[in-house]
Amino acid sequence: MFEKKGYVYILTNSKNMVLYVGVTSDLVKRIYEHKDSCVEGFTKKYNLKKLIYFEVFEDIVSAITREKQIKGWLRIKKVALIEKVNPNWNDLYETIV
Repeated sequence: MFEKKGYVYILTNSKNMVLYVGVTSDLVKRIYEHKDSCVEGFTKKYNLKKLIYFEVFEDIVSAITREKQIKGWLRIKKVALIEKVNPNWNDLYETIV
């Protein structure tokens, strides 16, 4: 049986003030939905459209486990994770499409 990959991602707004950690099995589609404001809720309310971090996993269960771990961190630890791979907080969406 073919199992989909899993992705953990972090979004922010244009001023990098708010962080959102999410999980999906289709990163390109999910980020597009955020950018197009298709999804009601936290990300739409705070205009979170900038993909600043993501990780790829062999399965969705592993991604969910990692998402829960990151969500439990303080902001300072999330910022360190982001800046290790994306020090300028560039929007990474164009690198995945």
